Amino acid sequence: MAALSQFRNRDIRLKRISHVQTKTAAYEVLDEALSANGLVVFTIVNRELAQIVQDECSSLGLPCIDLITPLLIKMSEFVGRDPGETPDLLHGVNEAYFRRIEALEFTIKHDDGQDVRYLERADIVLAGISRTSKTPLSVYLAHRGWKVANVPLVKGIEPPAELFVLPREKVAGLVIDPQRLVELRAARLRNLGQDPKLAYADYEEVEEELRFSKKLFRRQGWAVIDVTGKAVEETANEVLVRLNLK
Repeated sequence: MAALSQFRNRDIRLKRISHVQTKTAAYEVLDEALSANGLVVFTIVNRELAQIVQDECSSLGLPCIDLITPLLIKMSEFVGRDPGETPDLLHGVNEAYFRRIEALEFTIKHDDGQDVRYLERADIVLAGISRTSKTPLSVYLAHRGWKVANVPLVKGIEPPAELFVLPREKVAGLVIDPQRLVELRAARLRNLGQDPKLAYADYEEVEEELRFSKKLFRRQGWAVIDVTGKAVEETANEVLVRLNLK
């Protein structure tokens, strides 16, 4: 509620759903959120169920925020006690889970070209023009423990120099069918209340941007991943295979 109070000029509908304690209940809630194009905010202390919610949100392309887990982890570090000692509380907290949290923190800090000084610390770097699924793919991979950075490419603007000194086996270039990209960009403009016929969603402009990115990928010898019509987990698997991480 404190966060929502900062957006009083926007028509935002809040729906609270409590006692979500089974997989079936979680799937039903997420189906409802998907139909409403919503943001999922959850405080589920059962680690298995919380992971299911995170995975399903990633698969559906639903934005989600886990409010309780980071707090419990910091409290655990502070008091020197594993919260898993309490029944039904954060089951399965272990080294692998802490790695996932670290990967998520890294990925969020390095989303959309932020802080390119530390690109070499990433396990995976994704590059692509606007609306090629860089962010959802990054977050999905981070949930699986990979530190991911993504770098937007803009025709006419030189990419950051840090991108070109990376080992080529660490970078994947994302492409998409031009018509599908036009549709995605037009929808984005409509959601922002802008004219969907702007150059950003113009077919010829989109084709030119894709040619520019593909030429760059070929020149650098990076793996090229076509995201057209693929679920995020399918694309993630292809990235891991092409980068010899799986």
